Amino acid sequence: MSFSYEVKEEVSKLINYKSKKVLEAELLGYILTGNTTKKETAIEFVTENEFNIEALYKILFNLDIEYEPTIKGKCYVATIEINDKLKDYFNHIFSKEEEILKAIVKGAFLGAGSINNPEKKYHLEILFKIKENVNYIINICKNFGINLKQLESKSKYILYLKEAEEISKFLALIGANKAVLKFEEIRIMREMKNNVNRLVNCETANINKTVNAAVDQINDIKLIQSKNKFEELPEELRDVALARLENPECTLKELGEKLIVPIGKSGVNHRLKKIHEFAEELRK
Repeated sequence: MSFSYEVKEEVSKLINYKSKKVLEAELLGYILTGNTTKKETAIEFVTENEFNIEALYKILFNLDIEYEPTIKGKCYVATIEINDKLKDYFNHIFSKEEEILKAIVKGAFLGAGSINNPEKKYHLEILFKIKENVNYIINICKNFGINLKQLESKSKYILYLKEAEEISKFLALIGANKAVLKFEEIRIMREMKNNVNRLVNCETANINKTVNAAVDQINDIKLIQSKNKFEELPEELRDVALARLENPECTLKELGEKLIVPIGKSGVNHRLKKIHEFAEELRK
C-alpha cells in the first residue's frame, strides 16, 4: 500500500458526518478539484481511489444529495445532479471558520491530491482545472502558514509542496495525524542518513587528499635519491623524507610525532615544501 493511499484512507475516516456545514465544506473541496467535470445539468467526479469515492458517497448521502454511482474501467464515478439544494449549499459555504476551511482543504486533497513516499522524495500535490479554485485553496492554506506553490501544465493547475516541513504541516491541517508521525519518523531517518553520508564523503575526501599529497611527496624524495642529491638535503629535511618513505599512510601530524625530535603539523608541512622546491629545481 502506497503512502498516499494510507493518508487518504486515514483522512477519509475522519469525516464529521454530524456537522452539515463540515460535510458541505468537504463536498465543496471535492468539487473544486481537477477530477470534477461540469456537465449541462450535473457534476461528474472521477477517481481511481476507493477511499475517495466511498467518502464522497457518504457525504452525498448524509447531505441528502442525489447522485448516480458508476464504474468506468478502473475509475469510480459519481454523477451529482445540479439542483436548487446543491446551489443553496454552495451559496453560503464560504466561511472563515477554521473547521470549515480545513474541511474544504481536506476535501480537495481527497478529491485530487497525492503524496509521494517520503523515503524517496518529498512531494505533495493537488490537481485543479480552474485558476480561481487554485487561488482559493492557496489563500486558505496561507492562513494556516502553509505556502503552496503552483504549476500550470496543459490547461491544468497543480498545487504542490516539496519542503518536508510544509508537507508535515499540511498533513496536520487535514487531520492525518498518524501520517504526520510516520512522515516525521521517515524524515528524521533520512536526515540522519544524509548527515552520515556527508561525514563519510568528507572523510573520504580528506583521506584521498592525504594519500595524493603523500604520493607526490614520495615521488619528490625518490627523484632526489635517483639524482644522488639526497645527501645534499639538510639533516632536518632528510629526517622528514625518510619518515615519509617509511610511513606513506601517515598524516602530517602523525609523521611529525615519529621523528626523533617530534615537531608539529606545520613544521612537517614546511619541511616537505622545502623538499618539493628542491625536487622542482632538479626537474628543470
